[in-house]
Amino acid sequence: MTSLCVVPFTLLLLFVSCSARPLYQLPSKEHKGTKQPLQTSRPYNVAHRGSNGEFPEETSAAYLRAIEEGADFIETDIIATKDGVLICHHDVYLDVTTNIADHKEFADRKRTYEVEGGNIPGFFIVDFTWKELQTLRTKQRYPFRDQQYNGKFPIITFEEYISIALDAPRIVGIYPEMKSPVFINEHVKWPNGKIFEDVFVETLKKYGYKGSYLSKDWLKQPCFIQSFAPSSIVHVSNQTDLPKIFLIDDVTVLTQDTNQTYSEITSDAYLDYIKSYVVGIGPWKDTLVPVVNNYIQAPSDLVARAHARDLQVHPYIYRNDNQSLHFDFHQDPYIEYDFWINKIGVDGLFTDFTGSLHNFQEWTSPLSTSDNIDGYSAYLLHKIANMLQKYK
Repeated sequence: MTSLCVVPFTLLLLFVSCSARPLYQLPSKEHKGTKQPLQTSRPYNVAHRGSNGEFPEETSAAYLRAIEEGADFIETDIIATKDGVLICHHDVYLDVTTNIADHKEFADRKRTYEVEGGNIPGFFIVDFTWKELQTLRTKQRYPFRDQQYNGKFPIITFEEYISIALDAPRIVGIYPEMKSPVFINEHVKWPNGKIFEDVFVETLKKYGYKGSYLSKDWLKQPCFIQSFAPSSIVHVSNQTDLPKIFLIDDVTVLTQDTNQTYSEITSDAYLDYIKSYVVGIGPWKDTLVPVVNNYIQAPSDLVARAHARDLQVHPYIYRNDNQSLHFDFHQDPYIEYDFWINKIGVDGLFTDFTGSLHNFQEWTSPLSTSDNIDGYSAYLLHKIANMLQKYK
């Protein structure tokens, strides 16, 4: 019980000391004793950019909350600064999720770059040093989510993110993405001819991440490497045996490196090719189950074809917001989880709301002993109690 108090206490410290750098040391030396192992008996709960339904994405607070709420893995996007420091940030530009607009000293840094086939104006991470980025603070991406933490938390490095996972009171995996590698390698240069992917893998090795899926080494420090760029996955496959996940966008979108549509690279022939390099795929969920006018349609056969090749399927992104839930799920994320886990049969889910997925899996677990009733009944009773409270 004592160790579980570390997470909320650390959150409080981060909030109070919001203008400072994170308070933990690198590499972590805490929690040397035996930790509760990673659960591998049910689909993985992947905290997409941390618990970013509550806190600004890819911040210490979002990751700490996700761990507190039961995440199996904390997920992040990795981008490089002008001086080659790897940081956690989804966009290659800073405009949407930081207060860069308030920093008049950077007003002349605005550029327009071609990113993955489109011209985008903004303030780009590759034009800033790590020292400069430390002066910025993060903000919530979506206006319909909680805005009270805007301006409170800094951008963090890849190493700081790793330390958060290693400091957890139980084994928590990491799930980093090599983000926009073609763009990064065009604008950032490292010594001795190294490229983004090389530095990415070196960082993982530095902190002891190694081993094939479910190996003894992997279970000690679980990690999935992910990318939308198939050439990046092939490149790092020569450097590490850590499991890789090939991300899949809308079927009409072109890959950033091979100029193929995702429709082409979900063909049987391509799945046969990529399975030599990956343990699974991470499709946009509407690629697996098409949507028309916000209603789901008949599922595609991609899950079945992936499973036939022993490939896992980890779709993205599950969000509790009414704006994100299809009409079939009646504004109830638990109905959506039930559909994807029990009907579609996925092996992991990227979610913005880690706690709700964890609760659903706990309530519906066949191992549940709550009041000597099955887990799904416990879930239904919970829903009924909430309804009664709402209409009191």
